[in-house]
Amino acid sequence: MPSLQGHEHDAGLSKGHSVYGNHAEYCDDPRKQEFYSIYKEQYGYPKGELSIDQLRADEFPHLGGNIYLDHAGATLYSKSQVLANVEDLCKNLYGNPHSQSLCSNASSDVVSNAREGVLKFFNVTPAEYKCVFTAGATAALKLVGECFPWTDESQFCYTMENHNSVLGIREYALAAGGSACAVEVEGCGQQQSFTLRARQRRNVCSHCDSGRRLPFSLFAFPSECNFSGRKFDLGLIKSIQDGYFSRTIGEKWMVLLDAAKGCGTSQLDLSMYPADFVAISFYKIFGYPTGLGALLIRTRSSGILQKKYFGGGTVAACLADVDFVQRREGIEQMLEDGTVPFLGIAALHRGFLAINRLGISNIQMHAGSLAMFTALHLSGLKHANGSNLCILYNSNSLTYWGNKCNQGPTVTFNLRRIDGTWVGYREVEKLASLVGIHIRTGCFCNPGACSKFLGLSESDVRANLEAGHVCWDDHDVIDGKPTGAVRVSFGYMSTIEDALAFIDYIHKFFLNDGGCSLKLPGDPFIDCNLSRININVYSQRPTELIESSKIRGDHKSNQKIHLESITIYPIKSCGGFTVDSWPLSDSGLLYDREWALVNSSGIVLTQKKCPMMCMIKTHIEFSNGILIVSSPNMETRLEIPLFPASEEAAIIRVNMCGERSFGKSSAKEVTEWFTLALNTQCSLIRRQPKSRQVHSRVGSETQVSENTRELSYANEGQFLLVSQASIDELNRRTILTLHQNPKLHRQSTAISGVKVDAMRFRPNFVVAGGCPFEEDSWRTLDIGGHRFTVLGGCNRCKMINIDQSTGRSEEESNLLLALSSYRRNKGKILFGVLLANSFSGDYDEEQRTTHEGQIGKVIKAGSRVDVEI
Repeated sequence: MPSLQGHEHDAGLSKGHSVYGNHAEYCDDPRKQEFYSIYKEQYGYPKGELSIDQLRADEFPHLGGNIYLDHAGATLYSKSQVLANVEDLCKNLYGNPHSQSLCSNASSDVVSNAREGVLKFFNVTPAEYKCVFTAGATAALKLVGECFPWTDESQFCYTMENHNSVLGIREYALAAGGSACAVEVEGCGQQQSFTLRARQRRNVCSHCDSGRRLPFSLFAFPSECNFSGRKFDLGLIKSIQDGYFSRTIGEKWMVLLDAAKGCGTSQLDLSMYPADFVAISFYKIFGYPTGLGALLIRTRSSGILQKKYFGGGTVAACLADVDFVQRREGIEQMLEDGTVPFLGIAALHRGFLAINRLGISNIQMHAGSLAMFTALHLSGLKHANGSNLCILYNSNSLTYWGNKCNQGPTVTFNLRRIDGTWVGYREVEKLASLVGIHIRTGCFCNPGACSKFLGLSESDVRANLEAGHVCWDDHDVIDGKPTGAVRVSFGYMSTIEDALAFIDYIHKFFLNDGGCSLKLPGDPFIDCNLSRININVYSQRPTELIESSKIRGDHKSNQKIHLESITIYPIKSCGGFTVDSWPLSDSGLLYDREWALVNSSGIVLTQKKCPMMCMIKTHIEFSNGILIVSSPNMETRLEIPLFPASEEAAIIRVNMCGERSFGKSSAKEVTEWFTLALNTQCSLIRRQPKSRQVHSRVGSETQVSENTRELSYANEGQFLLVSQASIDELNRRTILTLHQNPKLHRQSTAISGVKVDAMRFRPNFVVAGGCPFEEDSWRTLDIGGHRFTVLGGCNRCKMINIDQSTGRSEEESNLLLALSSYRRNKGKILFGVLLANSFSGDYDEEQRTTHEGQIGKVIKAGSRVDVEI
């Protein structure tokens, strides 16, 4: 193996002290020793001069304490790789290569050398292949679709397991009158079989020149499936080129290989497997630069590409007033529109240098050993009743390295609870992020593989779409079926500690192995006649199950409950104010979340994206009919009329949590004030009456409430109630969890100071008295003669980690993680309850100009709270 020594700024992987190989928690772990004994020839580059621990310590300090397991999405850049690029840019002058100046020539040389370096990586010469730089692998695939000579006799066939960037090519084929067909490919070599799905075809194009030339057809497949990690038999390339799918004599088949995922951890030798077109993305190989890929075109196949558009350096000459253009002869210049990203291209050789010094075959063994180890351990996790926790999506016989390698370093799976129900993939991802583990979930833009492995039919996918599910949303389980999966993938700098940390995370949070304790030391619940509801969640302590609590149906707490405080938040996510009494309206507390801030795209801003919103203070003066707004960043305060004289404000459509709504815009000076106060371009809107309705939660489903009730810009319920007893219990558990898990925060001195008050949860009502989490069982309640219906628990997010008095995120306390240890129910971390008015109010648009009629509907702090369960 080549030496890994080298000058640090020449992208050498320099030596140093390991910070990852000596974790105390894994130092004596028998699993680690077992791993070393089995994979000692594959893991950690044993024949090199640089250990994997040194590599991690010196080259990836930006990882900090994070566990990064999404190398299939984007692998990581090394420190010396980036520093070497910065040094190069600081020492050398590069200009637009479409010129003849010295700096332009320097850029041209860099681009030319980079093309050769790319081709060398794939073991071919410039005589055999051409390298066309693109904006990424998707752009490379699109370029093939645009330039391919489609006719009404052309076929576009593609494997089911393909990225949707490949599927999009069928639009060009179908638009030209050709056909498209998905193909199931099973097995490899002589045992390989093909199953063709229904052929797709649109109306034959009337202007197509059918019959004038021999038709060209295209077959596309990935070298490695980005969903499951399956590696396809590259012998398929020759079979297709030799006419396996030909229907007529003379029909010419070309092969498009999507190598974006596969070439990052395994060798792709195009001299042995000469695909006609190959799409690659460089950040998938060595992390940097992003936004840069290439289309590798076999020289003998380049002549068929027909580009319509021309621009920039793609032309040799053209006229503005005459239909005349002479394109450049070189395929690279003809297909690269405009100026190539020459500064990004200049960084490529340092990335290749880092990979080549390790050796791509060594990287394959290293990453493959971690994936194999992880898959074996996950497949062995069983609940107390013997049922499997993990359902893995791969074939039965896997080889992770070598000439017969059929699996990349990817493990894709879903989790089942002990009762057989599915754990939503978003739940797995959200909880992982709380403990510093970065994974990928969903369908990974691979709908064919997703449908295949999850058993989703066409009707299932269409029904899910009708139910509101789209890519990247939180609808991870619909009608009892998962809509996506969890994927972990390893790269050349991944370690055994990464794998063990992830396995331990799955075990601690999701495995029900029967070794559980029903209460923490000093748990006060026993004094409140509380029973347990089965939520199946784990604390951060191995094998301890801590279940949420609920009042029995025939018991109530003997303690009296009263309304401790009332808080109104006029502007969503901004500061509120507490009062002794306040009017009620059809949408909740009068003027609560009546206004919201939106960005230039109409998306409602919250503290999750802009935490300093909590520093904007609000107050309503009924006597003067104004909303007063102030900010520590502004010298003047805003006075916004509650009853504006003019109704000429524009109605704009906004997006809040994926839901569309409407609002009235504010004056220009108001927009400028908020933009300056938050240092973020935004504008204030006021809600349109009857533009939103209350939704209630039934299990994990969200539904419109039976009795239609108006909703302000609050997320779900008209009111949010929290219990002081529950907050006190949370503080106790948070401190206990941190003491038992000092690794969960970086500042151990923060343990003793961790304490949150009710305002951290931004409630409208705080009640005192009763037992912790007694509110879970409430169905209706009466506060001073006003009746409310409980809609369900309030699902919490990272926003509760933000200190509402400073705007700072207190990640070291990890409040959400503490809650997840005992307040998690099928993907939702619940704290507090959402309420809706039970009365049928008559507060209409006319009453928005006066407070008349509201005086009789006033709720007061100190009122008695009576509950029904």
